[in-house]
Amino acid sequence: MRLEVSRLGKAYAGRPVLDDVSFTLDAGERLLLLGPSGSGKSTLLNIICALARPDRGEVRLGGELLAAPSGAGRGDALRRAHIAIIFQGLRLVSALSVWGNLALAQRLQTGRSDPGAIAVLLERLGLGHRADARPHELSQGEAQRAAIARALVVRPQLLIADEPTSALDHANAKVVAELLDELAREAGASLLIATHDDRLAEHFPRRLLLEQGRIVA
Repeated sequence: MRLEVSRLGKAYAGRPVLDDVSFTLDAGERLLLLGPSGSGKSTLLNIICALARPDRGEVRLGGELLAAPSGAGRGDALRRAHIAIIFQGLRLVSALSVWGNLALAQRLQTGRSDPGAIAVLLERLGLGHRADARPHELSQGEAQRAAIARALVVRPQLLIADEPTSALDHANAKVVAELLDELAREAGASLLIATHDDRLAEHFPRRLLLEQGRIVA
């Protein structure tokens, strides 16, 4: 599904956070959105995911209105049906096992769980032996892979990751970047990564630079 971001503007307490931001992401395409902390990346992702409204402009997914100042469109429904998000803080449910987190994601997005798909994905990510572990029992790398698995288990059309490597060393950052790219391709999903980690630039030939709320390159 094609993502179209058109002339987005957003301000908080009169301070501009996004200013005339526009870009497109075609079905199956990969895009790295680079920018320093405070450049507006998280605000932009929240609008794209219909978790916040822009002051100006709009976002469309597959031609359908996802976000607009009026709140019109099918933002919540489109997000649930087609978008998966890997948050910077991972946001795994602490009371549930790794398996339970994936099953909950499936039920919330599709109304049912698919144990076969969960098992295959956990094995693919090297987490089959950790299916019964709670988030606090996981290593940092395992928790990162569990969050990726939770996002992919619903087979999204658009996979969004917010700072997925910010807390990782160089070797693990490379592993996560390659894993996100590979698994998004296998799932047929578009991939949008927002980060200040310029180590990822070598993995993504298409890059945009966001500075002070504007696309500058």
